[in-house]
Amino acid sequence: MFKRIKRLWGRNKRQERRWKKEFYEEVKDLTRHPVVLRMKLYPHHGVTSCYAHCLSVAYQNYKWSRILRLDARAAARGAMLHDLFLYDWHECRAKTGNPVHGLTHPESAYKNARKFFRLGRKERDVIRTHMWPLTLWRIPETKEGWLTVITDKYCGALETCKRKEKRKRVKGR
Repeated sequence: MFKRIKRLWGRNKRQERRWKKEFYEEVKDLTRHPVVLRMKLYPHHGVTSCYAHCLSVAYQNYKWSRILRLDARAAARGAMLHDLFLYDWHECRAKTGNPVHGLTHPESAYKNARKFFRLGRKERDVIRTHMWPLTLWRIPETKEGWLTVITDKYCGALETCKRKEKRKRVKGR
């Protein structure tokens, strides 16, 4: 398996462009939906919007699913909706009294997603379990769900580091 990952990861730019094009075809209807576009209004990790974060996680899911021969479509679509909670979580406690956004937002995102989209088993799993291990009682049941746990943390960490890097540059002036 590691040989396959190494071989596929090292593919040329043409392969990367083809995968990007295929990825956008799989999530195009979601990225144009008015409810999903509302995620652009909410900050997520630092200067990254919730929409940009979900798009990043969705693309990472798509790439890794292709490499690992998983359901790339379900992994990407579920990830595009995994944070569809539609509020600024930084202000959540003050407005709602909910001090545990990290524990409750997967269910909020799932409720919103199922109102507007038809979700398969894997997409439901991706949305509801992406915060594991914080949500101990929601353990991923699919490989796509486990992949999202990893890609969500990876993308969130990169976005948070960008925020800290930006602050250092501003202070250093």
